[in-house]
Amino acid sequence: MSYKSEYLQTLERRGYIHQLTDAAAIDTRAQKPGLTAYVGFDLTGPSLHIGHLMSIMMLRRLQQHGGKPIALMGGGTTKVGDPSGKDTQRQLLDQAAIDANKASIKRVFERFLTFGDGPSDAIMADNAEWLEQLNYIDFLRDYGRHFSVNRMLTMDSVRLRLEREQPLSFLEFNYMVLQSYDFVELNRRYACVMQMGGSDQWGNITQGVDLGRRVSGAELYGLTTPLITNADGSKMGKTAGGAVWLNREQLPDWDYWQYWRNVDDRDVGKFLRLFTDMPDDEIARLEALQGAEINDAKIALANAATTLCRGAEAAAAAEATARATFAEGGAGEALPSFAIHAPTPLVDALVLTGLATSKGEARRKIGENAVRIDGEPATDPNQPVTAPAKLSLGKKRHALLTAG
Repeated sequence: MSYKSEYLQTLERRGYIHQLTDAAAIDTRAQKPGLTAYVGFDLTGPSLHIGHLMSIMMLRRLQQHGGKPIALMGGGTTKVGDPSGKDTQRQLLDQAAIDANKASIKRVFERFLTFGDGPSDAIMADNAEWLEQLNYIDFLRDYGRHFSVNRMLTMDSVRLRLEREQPLSFLEFNYMVLQSYDFVELNRRYACVMQMGGSDQWGNITQGVDLGRRVSGAELYGLTTPLITNADGSKMGKTAGGAVWLNREQLPDWDYWQYWRNVDDRDVGKFLRLFTDMPDDEIARLEALQGAEINDAKIALANAATTLCRGAEAAAAAEATARATFAEGGAGEALPSFAIHAPTPLVDALVLTGLATSKGEARRKIGENAVRIDGEPATDPNQPVTAPAKLSLGKKRHALLTAG
């Protein structure tokens, strides 16, 4: 449909919208000031990853259009575990681990959102504040009666487990009930009227919309984003080295920059629209580049995405490292990278990177003058190698050492 609100126009144009519970009503509400919406994030690890970026960018877009975003930390729901997309129950964390994860994850949001007391300043809430205070009997009586088990059994997070004859605990079965209650509580506390999330959260979101209507008559809405895949059909955000983490403690700035630098040519325009603030006309210009010039667009993507998540200095340093490291002069080939925490003897570095299978083989290759550091011959097996550095074995095998 054709939207009238600038917010939904932007979301549609840049590719964020998958499903809306009531497109016309959301569009009407978005034309008024002060639209408040939230996304929930469970605290299952010390960092979010690129798979969470769509939701974070949705909150950022909302704030850019004068709305009030809420980043909801799942201090309570993390103790239950979301069964969506999982074949087995998630590992349950103790309170100390949840608190540590929350402190770590919070730093990422401060790069994307402005927090404060202003009308469009973001709020960081934690559902532990209300979930841990619930009286079980009262909660069942006041809210449990509004949930149909028949309907809950049709939700993908439940249905797929049962069809595969995989266990689903009563603890996990309660997750959607608690998530729905989050929506009611956020509406009560902050006049929040919309929940956003990935397409796998559609069932949980619509349950919350329905619960709000039944409990208080509130008119609530839901919006989900599409599953983002790479041009080859693979799931975005996964590499041979694992997930692409947003926190630099889990993934160095260089590797984060390199991820964006090495995306498929066909994905550059899409990722610029979704994961940067670059204007549409500049994206169109970069997207039209052909041949070797597409590398300029990839560098622009890497710089813009890294600036948002890690800061302008990190982006500039990563590009400078790329240009200084690669003898060919191009900023960033698709090389495997390995983090080191201190200067490392050359023989150890060769084994670490897999360029040699043993220290003995490493010494032989060094003795054969087959090893180079940043393009320069290396002859001392014990020479300390300091990151960043490009190791080469012969003409075809290369690896990059980064600072851990």
